Amino acid sequence: MAYDSVVSHKFRSILTILGIVIGILTFVVVASILTGMRQTIVKMFEDYGTNNVYLFHLSTGFGPSNRDERNRKPLTLEDANAILAQSQYVNDIATVAVNIGSWGSGFDDNMIYKDKNYRWALTDGVTPNYPGLTNLKMKEGRWLTEMDNFERRRVLVVGVSAVEALFNDDAAEAVGKVIRMNGTTWEIVGVLEKREAGFFGENEEDRKIFMPYRTARKVAPVRDAVLHIVQAKQGFLNDAVQEIEGILRVRRGVKTGEPNDFDMKTAEDFMRQFDGMLAGIGIAAIAISGLGLLVGGIGVMNIMLVSVTERTKEIGIRKAIGATRWAIVFQFLAEAMALTFFGGVIGLVLSIGISNLILLLVPVLPAKVELWMIITSITISILIGLGFGVLPARKAAKLDPIECLRYE
Repeated sequence: MAYDSVVSHKFRSILTILGIVIGILTFVVVASILTGMRQTIVKMFEDYGTNNVYLFHLSTGFGPSNRDERNRKPLTLEDANAILAQSQYVNDIATVAVNIGSWGSGFDDNMIYKDKNYRWALTDGVTPNYPGLTNLKMKEGRWLTEMDNFERRRVLVVGVSAVEALFNDDAAEAVGKVIRMNGTTWEIVGVLEKREAGFFGENEEDRKIFMPYRTARKVAPVRDAVLHIVQAKQGFLNDAVQEIEGILRVRRGVKTGEPNDFDMKTAEDFMRQFDGMLAGIGIAAIAISGLGLLVGGIGVMNIMLVSVTERTKEIGIRKAIGATRWAIVFQFLAEAMALTFFGGVIGLVLSIGISNLILLLVPVLPAKVELWMIITSITISILIGLGFGVLPARKAAKLDPIECLRYE
């Protein structure tokens, strides 16, 4: 009966459930995009290693930088050596001279080969053990050696973006070639394999240019920002974090009760920051979705009140032949829930279509509709009908059968 009531007034039903459709559509599309983005970030950290601790003198991660930290002194290679010597839970440490071609460093990392150049490099100086801590893989050539670092050789390992710009994406051709950078010549000895995981299809490593750590300190002596990547022993990540914090506080003269003047983060910390950002976007999406659902619910209640008025005589006949109040309430609640159920289904079908269209047109933007979104959408739709159908159902149940039979 509820189905027949909805179908017999198709146009009116469609207008009534429009708010439900928009609310469910907004919820599912935004949730699918945010879920896809989170899964991408999780995969990235798993690819780099979930057992690592990242140490830097400034705050890292997602969100704006803290200007109050500008006077902090950078970490040093000696800090890394001290941690490795004093901690029983640390397996290894790689040190990175971060982005030595940044503004004000005096190092020009514009790469030139014949008549082509690459201006978007992110040039880092790294210790030879860097690949072992970050699961980095080579596509062609070799990685930087201890001898490269000791002798401060001008050798580079480049990412796929530089190869694409300078060598027409031919990694084999790039190895062994000599390019110009910072007014001198450099030899490319290796090309990185592109990582599978990437945010919006991009990975910062694609733009990376790696040189030996000691070479970087020589060619960009004023660029003293150092990142330490600490690999904790398996199963002892939290113990390693506590040990590292204690060692650095002592070395940097941080007094008891004072906050750290350095930043320590694990993959879990980065994910917690990212989840905080997603929560803000999710709340905004829920607000928009909730507004649509509220409008839809009011529309359902309004149309059900009209339906009660239109079917007053029918209600009187039902009561006259023995229908209980509960039977009348259930009848109108069923109709209200049928309306919102169909609205939820339509919104869900449209949202799945839009999510697939986003993946087709913009493959780098992850959007995945999961089972929990489908169940939640249908459940919310039915509950909207239940909640906003109570008043019309109660009104119908309280009607006097004699007055109903006399109603014209």
